[in-house]
Amino acid sequence: MKKNLEFEIKRIASIFLEKTENKEIQIISHFNTDGITSAAIMIQTLKELDRKFNLKIVKNLNLDFIKTLQKNKITLFLDLASGDLDCIKDSALEEVFIIDHHEIFQKIPENVEIINPQLHEKQEISSSGLTYLFSKEINSKNKKFAKLAILGMVGDKLEKEIENLNNEILEDSEVKIKKGLLIYPATRPLNIVFEFSSNPYIPGVTGDVKGVIELLREADLNPTAGKYKSLFELNEIEMKKLTTAVMLRNPQSKDKKIIGDIFLIKLYNQFEDARELSAKINACSRSGQSEIAIQLCMEIPSAKKAVEKIHSKYKQELISGLNFIQKLEKIQGENFVIINARDKIKDTMIETIASIISSSSVYKEETIIIAMAFSETGNKIKISARNASNQERNVKEILDNAIAPIKGEVSGHEFAAEGIIDRENEQEFLELLKKNLEIEVIKIS
Repeated sequence: MKKNLEFEIKRIASIFLEKTENKEIQIISHFNTDGITSAAIMIQTLKELDRKFNLKIVKNLNLDFIKTLQKNKITLFLDLASGDLDCIKDSALEEVFIIDHHEIFQKIPENVEIINPQLHEKQEISSSGLTYLFSKEINSKNKKFAKLAILGMVGDKLEKEIENLNNEILEDSEVKIKKGLLIYPATRPLNIVFEFSSNPYIPGVTGDVKGVIELLREADLNPTAGKYKSLFELNEIEMKKLTTAVMLRNPQSKDKKIIGDIFLIKLYNQFEDARELSAKINACSRSGQSEIAIQLCMEIPSAKKAVEKIHSKYKQELISGLNFIQKLEKIQGENFVIINARDKIKDTMIETIASIISSSSVYKEETIIIAMAFSETGNKIKISARNASNQERNVKEILDNAIAPIKGEVSGHEFAAEGIIDRENEQEFLELLKKNLEIEVIKIS
């Protein structure tokens, strides 16, 4: 019988406290919002315990990197490593702790203590949620970090799957929640929000001032004293009109995709849209400045302006990338689209672009989106796969089948996965990918 997840958090927290009393900890965390918030919760928890630690933020793991870690320190992986257990076994690391929510396919080594909901009825909870519960187990006063767990959940799009453990986090977090159109930030004037909206991406509106004004006129929303309302200020009738106008621009969209809970989180003594905060964190990490994202989560004053500058530049690049993708010739088949941007879009941006397109209603709901870009470092290609419908189509399995024969790397989930291959294998990969996508279509027909 599987042990209860809550019991495992208690058990492993106790072991961790004992093992780390006189030993330094090396923390390795993922560079997305879930990983950054997990790291921010953990380092603040350890500071209060007066534990010695260092932190590394990484895009992904591989055996070469794992072998560079110091063997005699306590190693703590956050939002990582569930798919790298064989590498950890071969690395000679002495004591390893993992807090993660990704799938486990390999045997857990004896020197590894792991907190992962995949081992416990696959409860839907982010790594930041798990890290928060771990932190709260160490000290019940750590409720102040609950808002970072919610931010990580929103970043990983798990807010729709809130179950028992997540409800506990919501109660601790004191976030504000409002049902409405899922466009962010909900706290800024609507004309600015729509002009820079990338998620959802609305062709003819995003990046187009005239298109934005036309959309707002269609929704019968006009400025008062030269200023438009924010999404959070709209009444129920205004929200319905705006939602209808957006759906008319995206006829394939459905209410369940564009309507949901808007989460406002208090950071720097003011409420901010969790989706925008997540976008800012991702912008920092994908611009190679994860340390600024960590500082933002810790509410360090100097980080606020730095983040705004990074995010502004990243948004412009992202919208340019989306507009380029719109014109790019794509490889299309039955319920799949392959976007090969090569060197025209940064590899750090391709994952975000794949996510935006998969949720934009540009393609019908059951379409699998595969986006590719040359890596800026090394002779590699970064691949990002998304399943827009979240139904029956395992994109990680599809990538695995196409990448395994050419000895690349794959990570991620059933509905969102990433891969890395050598550039010299580009054409072979595309052929294998098309073959697997076509087989997969026949399988579910």
